[in-house]
Order: sequence, then structure tokens, then C-alpha cells
Amino acid sequence: MTGADVLLLALGAVAVGAGVLVVTTKHLVRAGLYLVVCLGALAGDFLVLSAELVAWVQVLIYVGAVVVLLLFAVMLTRAPIGASDDLDRPGWPAALIGGGSGLGLTALLVDAYRWSTVTLPDAGTAERLGEQIFQSWVLPFEVLSVLLLSALVGAIVLSRPDIGRAAPQRDGTAADLVDSEPGGRR
Repeated sequence: MTGADVLLLALGAVAVGAGVLVVTTKHLVRAGLYLVVCLGALAGDFLVLSAELVAWVQVLIYVGAVVVLLLFAVMLTRAPIGASDDLDRPGWPAALIGGGSGLGLTALLVDAYRWSTVTLPDAGTAERLGEQIFQSWVLPFEVLSVLLLSALVGAIVLSRPDIGRAAPQRDGTAADLVDSEPGGRR
């Protein structure tokens, strides 16, 4: 086992541990911060695997943008910041499904590769990656940007109870005139 293998396993353990903390914590903001640790460990894994561009894209896009968007959405919707009792649900169904899925994927990978070595293709360049992204993957990126924009607009609409409400009816009384004047007392 080389030093890179040990570092890869250590970062993988940090990512799995932080992922478990994301889904088991009762604090929504802490879950977002654990997600930052998990995604940062994954970026470290990419660095160990000599995929520097993917690692920095991981940091910039996921850690820098998606988690910030998540935390802003929590703040805009006025979600509870502290521990929330409605997040306390029985965990055994999720643990059973997650454990079964993990064991199934592990068995599938072991059966597929049988611990054989895999020859890696030549290292890609940023030019080749850019060509692939902007030729083959343009539509998924655009759909994702529309999805994130709609989530942000939805969070703003949910945080503003006055949006969508009908304006109060005016009956022409003196109180209505004071309300409508600039610098009115109400």
C-alpha cells in the first residue's frame, strides 16, 4: 500500500463519516456544514487521483455555490436553526435501505472487477474536457441552472408571506387617506 492509497482511504473515511453526520443530525445548518466537509473530502480524493480540474470544480461549484445556496434557502424560508423535533424519525428503514444498497453495489463492483488492475486512459486536458462539456453536456448544465434558479425563486416566495396576497380593500375613510399619503402615520 502506497501513501496515496492510505490518503485516498483516509479521505474516503472522512467523506463517509461526514455523509453519515449529514443525514443523522437534527440541526439543519450543521447538516449543511457537514456536507461541506464531505464534499471537501471528495475534492481531496480527486486531487489524490490526479484529477486537479475536477477537484477544483468540486470545490468551486459544490462547496462554494450549492452549499451556500442551501444555507441561503434555509435562512430565506425561516427554517428552524436549532434542533428540530420533526426531523427525529425512525432511522432503521433508511439504514436498512442504505446498507442494502451499499452492500449490493460493493458486491456488484467486486464481481465486475475481481480485484483486477484496470488500465487508465491517457490523462485528459482541460481543452478536451471543455470540448466535451460545451458540445455534449450543454443541455444538462442549462437544465441544472434553471432548476437552481427556480429553487431560489421558490425560497424567496415562501419567505415572503405578502407575495400573492390581495391588496386590502379601501373604503374611502380618513384612515385610508392617511395610509395612502407619503409620510402617513400608519
